[in-house]
Amino acid sequence: MDTFFRLGKKTSLDLMACLAEFYLSGPTADPEIPSLVHINDKGAISGFVGVNVVPMTFSDKSLRAAFCGALMVRGREQDPMAGARLLKAFLSGRQDLSLSETANTTSLEMSRALRGVAFASYSLEWMRILRPAAFACDMALRKSPLRKWAVPVARGLDRLHEWSGFAGGRIGKGVAQTTKAVKYVDAGTFADSIEILTSHYQMRPHWPDRLLRHVVGEAFEKPLYGVPIAALVMAPNGSPIGAYLYHLREGGVGRVLQILALPGREGKVIDCLLADADERGAAGLRGRTHPILMEAMLGRRMLFANASNTILFSHDEAIIDCFRRGKAFVNGIAGESWGRHIGGDYK
Repeated sequence: MDTFFRLGKKTSLDLMACLAEFYLSGPTADPEIPSLVHINDKGAISGFVGVNVVPMTFSDKSLRAAFCGALMVRGREQDPMAGARLLKAFLSGRQDLSLSETANTTSLEMSRALRGVAFASYSLEWMRILRPAAFACDMALRKSPLRKWAVPVARGLDRLHEWSGFAGGRIGKGVAQTTKAVKYVDAGTFADSIEILTSHYQMRPHWPDRLLRHVVGEAFEKPLYGVPIAALVMAPNGSPIGAYLYHLREGGVGRVLQILALPGREGKVIDCLLADADERGAAGLRGRTHPILMEAMLGRRMLFANASNTILFSHDEAIIDCFRRGKAFVNGIAGESWGRHIGGDYK
């Protein structure tokens, strides 16, 4: 396909290759649950839905979860039902349950009409401002060539605020000391920690080792968001109690892909993440919520917004209840956002 339906612009060859690998030939592409295209009355491709499949375990039962990613239609005014046809065809596949973590408002409306269930606690984006002027600058100009000139000015304003006694959103010294428990790791070591840090979830991915390492390796490569920073948070006895992975451009807003924590240790891990970003001069952080993290975020000066939605399609009430109770580990590396097509720098 020579276009990604992006306002008529040609898609780069690198992005085309990345999408082809992710949706057609990569290790999370399942020939029994394929990505789909829509053919209009003239025989031309007018839409597509990208699908990747994650092996899951639910109460020791093995399942295949299909994630509906990119759902796009050209000329929706001429064929308003094309998107619904694609979604219905996706849902009729051989997967055990169907999900989306990137559904926009239009997809949300279609999904609800097809008995999909949206979960607010999985669908919010959290933001933590550390340096207000730099945060506003980076959010407004992150794709503009003006950013490199504007960010130093904004950081100067933030320093003036600090000198005047207003610390903005900076992390206090007591919290900053939590970074002593942080151990920075590479992609392989981060992957090794995931099984133990997700074992308490009733539903979670069950990756073969090779697939897990592929997913984490891809998740580290998001140059549009900056350099990857991955760390384990260690208990005094040297065992990990949590982990996080985020990407940061100098002076910008860090994009948090994943926070992991053992039960009851969520606050400690979040504090380590915030202190880490503050010490690196980040303007702030942003990431996707998870029900288990929400309570720990209270009192830590977070802001929340709804940009995209996590939706579940399942006839199994036990699975739906698992999501409602926050016992399902999805989004981030357990979904679609780990792919290089999200956060890749494609010209």
